[in-house]
Amino acid sequence: GRLQEDKAGEEQEEILPEENIAQPEPAAHTSPAATVITDPIRSGQRIVVEQGDLIVLTSVGSGAEVTAAGNIHVYGALRGRAFAGNTGDTRARIFCQQLEAELVAVAGVYLVNEKFPDSLRAQPVHIRLQTERIRITPL
Repeated sequence: GRLQEDKAGEEQEEILPEENIAQPEPAAHTSPAATVITDPIRSGQRIVVEQGDLIVLTSVGSGAEVTAAGNIHVYGALRGRAFAGNTGDTRARIFCQQLEAELVAVAGVYLVNEKFPDSLRAQPVHIRLQTERIRITPL
């Protein structure tokens, strides 16, 4: 506001009425909604989510492929191929209840089944990118 001098010669800040104070706008919700698949994804099927996360409430069969710009959540067995962060999002993650995938990838960095730690096969896991390498940890 403007500064005014009071009778003693000291400057005081002008108080603006509350209606003149700019109120911040609520932040726009920029995260796209997740895509939820309720049926099993079978061999030969390919699911691609171009924005947001993919949530599969059942399993991803051997020979099937799931791809998402964001995270992938599989609440059953992950037996096919999973590509999270396919638009380059290095923060994307893959979560599954049973790791039996043929291949997993985050932001183009992949790991094939033969390279999975034996102790985590068929286990619930969290897959992410860490220092440009795929890291698989138990849930």
